[in-house]
Amino acid sequence: MKSTERFSGLANIYAASRPTYPPEAVDFIMSSCKISGSTVMVDIGCGTGISTRLFSERGVKVIGLEPNDDMRKSAEMQSESNDGDAKPEYRAGTAEDTNLPDAFADVLLSAQAFHWFDPDRALTEFHRVIKPDGYVVLMWNERDESTPFAHGYGELFRELPETAGVEMKRGIAGEPLLTNPLFVEAKRTNFKNVQRMNLEGVLGRAFSASYAPRDGAAAERLKDGLTVLFEKLQIDGFVDMQYEVSVYTARRPA
Repeated sequence: MKSTERFSGLANIYAASRPTYPPEAVDFIMSSCKISGSTVMVDIGCGTGISTRLFSERGVKVIGLEPNDDMRKSAEMQSESNDGDAKPEYRAGTAEDTNLPDAFADVLLSAQAFHWFDPDRALTEFHRVIKPDGYVVLMWNERDESTPFAHGYGELFRELPETAGVEMKRGIAGEPLLTNPLFVEAKRTNFKNVQRMNLEGVLGRAFSASYAPRDGAAAERLKDGLTVLFEKLQIDGFVDMQYEVSVYTARRPA
């Protein structure tokens, strides 16, 4: 299955179940990348627009690029109520072929998506599209498995055949930016995040993953395992999923 097709049919559950990003991380990106109301940001692989809206709500002009029609339509629907100049715009496009002009954007963002891209081709395209002295930002929520619920959740997912191929790749996916010669001042900065969920939220979070089984015995086993884990660790009907948020930043030289 092509990476651009993996989330077909998952847009609604993805939009309802995925965590957002902590204000501290957004503040850091705004400051480090010198983002203001005049900044043009492109959010590549924007999915249902979770990260797009975070910056749009701060008055930034954001264009969300998303190749999957279902995900992009969900992002458009959720942004319909936004008023004013900062309403996001959504377009079809991929990281490797954005269809954007040269030196178009001040900042290129990719949140929870860069691990699906061809890193060398994507960074070459980013360099073309970013203005001189512009920035690229890669960001992920990764489970903090030093905590009991996240660890148990991870153990259940590691029983699935595709988990290692996706999650191990995702964990190191930002490293190419740190060594790519097209960019300078590359660094990784970490933040904490938490997502409080009831059982419905836990199941939604799990089955929004592209590598989760969608039906059959494997899906039932995962659902049963998550239910047992939730009942063991819930307090007043909720559990907290702890995340380590990785933010990679780098600048295109003038």
